Amino acid sequence: MAILLHSLSLHPPNPKPQNPNKPKILSPSATFRRDVVLRTASLCFVSFIIQNPIPESLADQLKSSKPLRLGIANTKSWFQFFGDGFAIRVPPDFEDVNEPEDYSAGLSLYGDKAKPQTFAARFQTPDGSEVLSVVIRPSNQLKITFLEAKDISDLGSLKAAARLFVPGAATIYSARTIKVKEEEGLRNYYFYEFGRDEERIALVASVNRGKVYIAGAAAPESKWKDDELKLRSAAISFTIL
Repeated sequence: MAILLHSLSLHPPNPKPQNPNKPKILSPSATFRRDVVLRTASLCFVSFIIQNPIPESLADQLKSSKPLRLGIANTKSWFQFFGDGFAIRVPPDFEDVNEPEDYSAGLSLYGDKAKPQTFAARFQTPDGSEVLSVVIRPSNQLKITFLEAKDISDLGSLKAAARLFVPGAATIYSARTIKVKEEEGLRNYYFYEFGRDEERIALVASVNRGKVYIAGAAAPESKWKDDELKLRSAAISFTIL
């Protein structure tokens, strides 16, 4: 079951905003078109959660893959975006394209809780060809359990959890566990880099207090060779706060 592919997938270019560090203010018609795109991506997102069991070939692929040394850039000079329980470094040429969602649309007459945002953060290059996204979901949406997940390992090993984050038809180029020392101990992050349908994605996932935080950077294969250092570094800069 792969949960992030369509949330990370590329979308039609959007006009360049005046301030790259703030969401754009669009006309009602442009906002409606964007809303249709985001909601379609959200539906695809949910369908992948339910319908994409990992095939044996993908499991073998992950098992046999050798940990390669990851090329990482120094991102300290990049803008650091702080979201709801996380932070991520944004490449200089990326623009904030996430828009506030209509929370009232998720309310019923009985005052039920509003629906969650599709994206916790979303950035892209001016031409829309490269995307950096963050999504947050309750861990029990990914794996049925009565216990609150406290670490990504609660969803399974690096190999077992691949079925939650990598689509079955994808080719995995790298997969590893990244351990980060914190005051309360070590926090585990799972990293996957994979390709599917002429697109390459670098994805980082972690868990905190029953929520799964997923960050990913995507680009066409034709651009990945030139920008892989930047995109991979943006994904790996993702941090749980």
